[in-house]
Amino acid sequence: MSALAALKMVKVPPNSASVEEARKRTLEFFKMACRSLPSVMEIYNLDDVVTVSQLRSAISAQIRRNAHIANPKVIDLLLFKATEELSNIVTHSKQRHHVIGQYVLGHEGFIQDMGTKDQGISEFLKQFYTSNYF
Repeated sequence: MSALAALKMVKVPPNSASVEEARKRTLEFFKMACRSLPSVMEIYNLDDVVTVSQLRSAISAQIRRNAHIANPKVIDLLLFKATEELSNIVTHSKQRHHVIGQYVLGHEGFIQDMGTKDQGISEFLKQFYTSNYF
C-alpha cells in the first residue's frame, strides 16, 4: 500500500471525546507519518541530505512542541493541520527546498546561516530577524 493510499484511509474526526482520545490519534498520526517517510525520501530525493531517522526526529520534535496542550479541540485542529501538511508532502505539492528548509534545517538552520551575514547589522535588526523566521 502506498503512502498516498494510507493517507486517504485516515480521517481526522472533528471532535475527540477526551484528551486521551486526541493523544491516541496523535500517536496514530505519528505512526502513519513514519510509515510514509521512505516514499517522501524517494519523491524528494533526500537521501543525500538527511536520513529517515533524522526526519522521524523532526516530526517527533514538532509533535512534542505542542505536548503541553490540554484542550482536545485544539489537539484535533493541530492534528488536522498536520494531516494536511503530510498529505501535501506525499502528493508532491511542495518543492524539495520547502521540505529541506522546514524539516531538515528547521528554525535553527536559518539562524546559524544568519550568523555570518549579520556582521554590520544593529542589535535591533538581529532580534527582529531571529523573531520573524519560521
